[in-house]
Amino acid sequence: MHRLIKAGICLATLLPLPCLAHVAEQDSPPSSEIWLWMCLALSLGLYLTGWARIVRKARDERRPLTNIALCFTLGWIVLAVALVPPLDTWSEHWFSAHMVQHELMMVVAAPLLVLGKPLGVWLWGLPSEMRPRLTQALRRPAILSVWRWLGRPLPAWMLHAVAIWGWHIPAFFDAALENNAIHIAQHLSFLVTALFFWWAVFDRASRGHAVISLFTTMMHTGALGALLTFSSAALYPAYVARALSHGLTPLEDQQLGGLIMWIPAGTAYLGAALGLLFGRLLKTSS
Repeated sequence: MHRLIKAGICLATLLPLPCLAHVAEQDSPPSSEIWLWMCLALSLGLYLTGWARIVRKARDERRPLTNIALCFTLGWIVLAVALVPPLDTWSEHWFSAHMVQHELMMVVAAPLLVLGKPLGVWLWGLPSEMRPRLTQALRRPAILSVWRWLGRPLPAWMLHAVAIWGWHIPAFFDAALENNAIHIAQHLSFLVTALFFWWAVFDRASRGHAVISLFTTMMHTGALGALLTFSSAALYPAYVARALSHGLTPLEDQQLGGLIMWIPAGTAYLGAALGLLFGRLLKTSS
């Protein structure tokens, strides 16, 4: 157990080094990258600390605790890969790389992080004197009502769909490329709404709605991907201006990005829906 904690801390410490080396080569260090790595390192360190404390108290249930820690760690790694160089740098020039970045965040990292059950584990990672006060604050009726509403299937589905479609409006997408604060807001809205979406999907109380949410999300994201794929013109002027000599025209790059949203991401939603259906059939037959 202690080896796992040490390995996680080393991972959180060493992974930023290539990013910081990249920062050192620039005239003005991008503070957003430094803050990003600080948040990533803090989230992993706090999780591993809380997980270790829970394991010490629940000695007979270590296997499920190990499984959730594995899910969170894998989700954390995927999120880090999506948000830092080289993929983040490529996404500034290639629309298709930007689509890979977004799909990794929403379709791979988000469900893994939710399966890692981070909220309770993070709470255990805090100092003991902070836990009761924070728990009491989070249990206020107003906070609980908003939290429960966000985790319901329909609001979670709608907010996630609005985030996906809204940010792909050319004016908004280009604004995110040109302004770092807007770009951060874009990524936060993608990730946060994806977390609530997958939280609602994995909630046992909403299993009947989960399959519908997954199928309909596959359909509307597939429609957006098809729109980008079959478009006869490049829809994002910022990428036309930033086009590099990489063997693809801006239109071909956009079409490739549309295919990434349409096929791999759609397959992930379909696979999750079929997995939930199969699980329900097994429970019914038993």
